[in-house]
Amino acid sequence: MSLTSGQKDSKKIVTAVAVTLVLILLLIYMQGGFVSKVHPGTSPLADETNPPVSHTAVVTEKPVGNMLAWPGTVKSRTIADIAPRLTARILEINVNAGDAVKKGDVIARLDERDLRAREKAALAALAGANAHAIRASADKQRISGLYDKEAATRESYDAAVALAKEARARVDQAAGTLNEIRTRLADTLLLAPFDGTVVKRLKQPGDMGLPGVPVVTMQIPHGLRLEVEVPAACAGEFSINEAVTVRIDTLNQTFNAPIDEIIPQMDAQTHSQLIKIGLPAIEGLKPGHFGWLEQACGQHIALLIPVSAVQYLGQLEVVKVWSDGRRSMRHIRTGKTFGDQIEVISGLRAGEIVMTGFRRTQ
Repeated sequence: MSLTSGQKDSKKIVTAVAVTLVLILLLIYMQGGFVSKVHPGTSPLADETNPPVSHTAVVTEKPVGNMLAWPGTVKSRTIADIAPRLTARILEINVNAGDAVKKGDVIARLDERDLRAREKAALAALAGANAHAIRASADKQRISGLYDKEAATRESYDAAVALAKEARARVDQAAGTLNEIRTRLADTLLLAPFDGTVVKRLKQPGDMGLPGVPVVTMQIPHGLRLEVEVPAACAGEFSINEAVTVRIDTLNQTFNAPIDEIIPQMDAQTHSQLIKIGLPAIEGLKPGHFGWLEQACGQHIALLIPVSAVQYLGQLEVVKVWSDGRRSMRHIRTGKTFGDQIEVISGLRAGEIVMTGFRRTQ
């Protein structure tokens, strides 16, 4: 029996309504409309028999150190500023930052023309003094012979001796002046005092070289130290040769190293003290690297549980708490790790029992 056109339309409408209702019910089910909601906080789990003692731990209160980190810079033990001893124009600088140099290499050359002119004048003055001294010595010998024969007076003899001594003194003075000029001539060459690396080039050819003003800075790339400014409140807890924790982020390395030196004088502006830590030979470690000194300073009471008691559900941290013969899940917030224990900032109380033995996965 065939359906009329009106019956067909009614059947289509009923089918569409039924499909729509099914879709609505499906969406409500997917959104948890037919399941009771779980409120935040402690969530009870299925009952079970008492767990083994080895799989539980008690939340304990213990004093722990306040772990702090202070930034520092890796520096060489030996750093030298290469500066002139005299005032003269810089003619040449033979190195750039990063260059390796050997002891005795010429770093820079200063203008020596003025000193060369003074050297010539000093040579002439020395020659004249020598000639005068030779003549005065001959006069002394002649007068001395006459005096011995009583052909010259005592006064003449004493005058000849005095003139000879004066002439010799002038020779010594002229020789000293010449030596001083030649020493200053040697100072026009700035030489590397040791095998090392040029860290900075501070002047350019044509600049005026001044006594004590560095032209370049050198350092030995071995025997490095981490230099850290530590607040005075914590610096007093450190001692020479004490092993401390050092972290070098550039190399992704953390290690222990001894304190070499503690500068006793406190910085008046920052109220801190400089602490120098001797670093071991590590491949890739260079002066200028940034590092951290990690050390406890002071104490506070912390709630501690085993690291293996914490589970991670996405960004959430949870533990399973055992109470009254049943387990419940508890959301917590943790802090720093101390060995195989971790600090609980919120979510637990001292004396509560937590389940352990979970792997840390995130």
